[in-house]
Amino acid sequence: MKSISNRIVRHRKLVIAVFLTAVLISVFLASLVNVNYNMVDYLPDNAQSTRAIQIMDEEFDQAIPNASVMVRNVSIAEALDYKEQVAQIDHVSDVLWLDDVINILEPLEIAPSDTVESFYKASNALFSVTIEKGFEQQACDDILALIDEDDALAGEAPGLVTLQSATGSEVMKAMLILVPIIVLILILSTSSWVEPLLFFAAIGISIVMNMGTNAFLPNVSFMTNAVTPVLQMAVSLDYAIFLLHSFSDMRQTHPDIKEAMRMAIRKSMPIIAASAITTLFGFLALVFMHFKIGSDLGLNLAKGIVFSFISVTVFLPALTLVAYKLIDKTSHRQFLPGFKNAFKVISKIAIPVIILVALLIVPSYLGQQQTTFTYGNDAETTASRSGRDTLAIEEVFGKSTVVALLVPRGDAARELLLAEDLQALERVTSVTSYATTVSVAIPPEIVGEDRISSLYSDNYARLIIYTDTPPEGDDAFATVEAISQTAYSYYTDDVYLAGPSANTYDMKQTVQTDFLLVNLIAIAAIFLVLLLTFRSLTLPIILLLTIEAGIWINLAIPYFSGVSLGFIGFLIISSVQLGATVDYAILMTGNYLSNRRLMPKHQAISQAVGSSFRPILISGTILASAGFVLYATSSNPAIYEMGLLVGRGAVLSMAMVLLFLPAMLNMLDHIIEKTTLKANFKKNQAPFKTLAED
Repeated sequence: MKSISNRIVRHRKLVIAVFLTAVLISVFLASLVNVNYNMVDYLPDNAQSTRAIQIMDEEFDQAIPNASVMVRNVSIAEALDYKEQVAQIDHVSDVLWLDDVINILEPLEIAPSDTVESFYKASNALFSVTIEKGFEQQACDDILALIDEDDALAGEAPGLVTLQSATGSEVMKAMLILVPIIVLILILSTSSWVEPLLFFAAIGISIVMNMGTNAFLPNVSFMTNAVTPVLQMAVSLDYAIFLLHSFSDMRQTHPDIKEAMRMAIRKSMPIIAASAITTLFGFLALVFMHFKIGSDLGLNLAKGIVFSFISVTVFLPALTLVAYKLIDKTSHRQFLPGFKNAFKVISKIAIPVIILVALLIVPSYLGQQQTTFTYGNDAETTASRSGRDTLAIEEVFGKSTVVALLVPRGDAARELLLAEDLQALERVTSVTSYATTVSVAIPPEIVGEDRISSLYSDNYARLIIYTDTPPEGDDAFATVEAISQTAYSYYTDDVYLAGPSANTYDMKQTVQTDFLLVNLIAIAAIFLVLLLTFRSLTLPIILLLTIEAGIWINLAIPYFSGVSLGFIGFLIISSVQLGATVDYAILMTGNYLSNRRLMPKHQAISQAVGSSFRPILISGTILASAGFVLYATSSNPAIYEMGLLVGRGAVLSMAMVLLFLPAMLNMLDHIIEKTTLKANFKKNQAPFKTLAED
C-alpha cells in the first residue's frame, strides 16, 4: 500500500495523462457498442422458444410477422392493392392477409366469421407484416409514409423503433436531471465548491471507460445501457467521498500536502476496497441467472465498480494534488449539520422501531413471494405513435398475438388435422399453414418455392397461429400450453413454439428459479465478506437481516398494493439493493466496533451513529435520487420499475441502518462481544442498563 501511494503521488501528472488518454479512447469505443433491444435473445439456450428461433433462422428465409398494419375504410380490392404496396417496401419480407387464409373469390359470409374478422372487419383491413431484423426503422418509416394518418402501425417491430428512439434520449435526460441533484447534495455535504467537480471527474471517467469497454462485448442490452451509468455513479460516489474526507483529515496532522495524500490513500484504501467488494459480489450474483439479462447487467455493473475503484484510488488522488490550491481558495462552511447527537433521538424510538420491524418482517417476506409479475418488454405508451396505434387496432380487431409452431415436415395430412384442431381451440382465431392455404393434394414441388418458403423448410413445417390474447398473462400462457399439447398429440418430439406469447411463457418458466438462486448467492458471498471483515458470527446475521428486511418490505409493497411487477426488476433489485446498501451497515458497524473497544456501549453506539449518520444520509440520498430519476424519466416499464425499486429500496435501507441497526447493536451488545473474535470490548459501567434507559 505504501509503495502504491508513493508512486501515485510521485507520478501524478503521468497518472492524469494516462487516464485522460483512456477516456478519449473509451469515448470512441463507446460509439461502437452494439445495443440489443430484443429481450428474447437473453433466454437460456435450452429454452424451447430459443431453439425455435434458431431453427427458423437456419431453415426459413422469412421470420414470423412482427408488425400489424391497419388500413381503414377499404374494399377487398383496395385492401389487396395495399397489401401489394406494403410487400414492395424494402426489408418487408412477407405480408399475410385474408386471401392467404381463405378463398376471397367466394362470399365472405360462408367463411368462418372469426377468421374473416381477424383480417377484415367493418371495412378495415389488418395486415400481418414481417420486417427484416435490423431494418425496423427504415421499413416502419416507409409503411407510415404509405398509409394515412388515421391508419395504424403496431407490433414488435414498431415497438422496437419506439424503444430505440426513446432509450438514448431518456438516458441523457436522466443524467441531466440527476447530476444537478447530486451536485446540490455534495455542495451541502462538502467544504469546497470545487470538490463536487473532482468527484464527478473521477466517477465520470470510470463511467466512460466502463461504457467504452463494452465495445469488446458482442452487445449489451438496452437496459444495461440505460441503467448502468446512473447506478454506477450513484453507488460509487461514496468511494470519492471517503478518499477526499480522509485527505482533509490527514491535512490537519500532516502539513506536507504529498504526505497527507499518501496517508489518505493508505487509510481510505481498505475502507473503499471493502465497500467495493461487497457491492461487487452483490452485482456478480446476477451473473448466475439463467435468464441472461442478469449476466449482462451484472457483468457491466461489476465492471463499473472495478473502474470506479481504480479511478478513485489512482486518478482522484493525482487530480486532487494538482487542484488542492483551488480547493483551498473555494472553501466554504459545511451546510449540512454533523448529526453528532442523532442517537439521542433514535434511542427514544428504538423499541417501537424493533417492534414495527418485527411486525412487518414476516408479512413482507411472505408477501414478496406472492407478487404477480409481467414478463414482456412493452415500451409503448399513448405518448408514442406505436402505442396509440396499438390501441386503435385493438379497438377494431381486439387483442391479437402471433404464434409460430414448428413441426417435422413430411405428412401433409397430419398437418391438416393438426391445423383443424388448433383452429378449434378457444382463443385461436386463425391458422395459416401449407395444408390450409394450398392443399394436401397438391405437392409442394408444383406450387413453387416462393409460395411455400414461409411455410416449409427442408425439415420443418411452420404453422402461423393467430390468437385473441395479449402477449402475456394467464389467458396467453394457457393458450400457449393448449397449442403445445395439441401439437404433441400429433408429434412426439421436434415441436417448437415461438412468438411473443411463447417467448414470455419461457421467460416465466426460466425466472421462477432465478430469484432464489441469485439471492442465495448474493447473501452467501456477502455473508462471507462480512464474516472475514468483522470476524464475528452474529454481526453478519444482524447486518444481512437489516438490509434483507428492507428488501422484503420493498418487494412486498407491490403485492399489498395489488400491482403487478416486472420480473426483471424483482430479480435484480435484491442483488442491487443488498450490494449497494450493505455498505451503510458496514460503516455503522465498523464505527461501533472501533468505539466499543475504547468506551462503554451507550457512548460507543452514540458516537458510531453520530459519525455515520451524515455519510449514510448522503450516500442513500444520492442512490435514491438516481432510482427516482430513472423512474421519472423512462418510458420503458422494465427501467422505470427498477428505478422505483432502487429509489424506494435506498430509502428503506437507509432507514433500517439508521434506526433499526443501532437498536439491534445496543440490544445484542453482550452477544456480539461473546461471538466476535478478539472483541476486546470496554466494560460497561452499567451492564444491566436497559435499552429504554439508553
